[in-house]
Amino acid sequence: MYVRKNLRWEVVWQLTRRSLLIFTVYNTLICLLYGPLNVHVLDIPWQPVALLGTAVAFYIGFKSNGSYDRFWEGRQLWGSIVNTSRVWAIRSFDYVQAMPDGVGPDPRYITELHRRLLYRQIAWCNALCLHLRRQTAALWDTEVAPFLPPAEAQMAKMLSNPPTHLLRRQSVELRELYKRGLLTEFRQVAMMQTIQDLLNAQGGCERIKNTPFPRQFAYFSFVFVWVFAAILPLGLVEEFDSRQALGQYHVWLMVPFSVLVSWVFNVIEVAGHTSENPFENDIYDVPMTAICRSIEIDLRELLEETELPPKVEAVNDVMY
Repeated sequence: MYVRKNLRWEVVWQLTRRSLLIFTVYNTLICLLYGPLNVHVLDIPWQPVALLGTAVAFYIGFKSNGSYDRFWEGRQLWGSIVNTSRVWAIRSFDYVQAMPDGVGPDPRYITELHRRLLYRQIAWCNALCLHLRRQTAALWDTEVAPFLPPAEAQMAKMLSNPPTHLLRRQSVELRELYKRGLLTEFRQVAMMQTIQDLLNAQGGCERIKNTPFPRQFAYFSFVFVWVFAAILPLGLVEEFDSRQALGQYHVWLMVPFSVLVSWVFNVIEVAGHTSENPFENDIYDVPMTAICRSIEIDLRELLEETELPPKVEAVNDVMY
């Protein structure tokens, strides 16, 4: 996610340089044909061009709103994962305890049990991040495996959906704790509700990931912008030529103005396009790596650990 208040011009240039170059060459060519070469058959009335521009503006605005909604829903889902992870940690500490009569395992075992439950939650967050970015095989050994027992980490890595498997392991562990008397029935149900909340958030993220933005909207938005950019100079060239206050070269002012209008429409379309898929590990996506690191720090602090990793910092104004 780009975190700087204003986009750097090099970022804007990288996004729009190709289209800006095409607009400039095309508009210059139209002006050259109309002016020095007197090919006046190119000009068309301005009114239909303005009407088309209004329609295209509404259409790309609709696409941009839909794309932003997908990004914002993804961010809300990861916000709920942060809160639910904290709930899981607090419930693990408060609910998973020895029996009131003092009969039960050694307190050191309870401490290790808390650590295992919280570490598996950290592993789940990282596994979900890799799963959504399709990076599971590449980064599993460094991002997920350190928080799991070796056998469990190796088995989960081989599955098509490791996050679901890890939540299943949490559920199995809760069932075993209930059988051993370390969880009451009420507390097991409450912790299972937390697992359900995590599954709901995972399902929401997978829905966004696996359901692309409807291509009919995305494709025709692109087409309409370029059609409008193609006919815009044809409508403007006569308008500028008819005003001779600056002499015969006044018509050349059409080029910068037409390029500017085309560029604005193209930027709106590109902005919508970059927000379509918020889990692609792009510079405009949900910063899942930073969120996972924040969850890891929170949960390990609750375990009273002191050797914690640093927070993820923005690199070149981008938070991943």
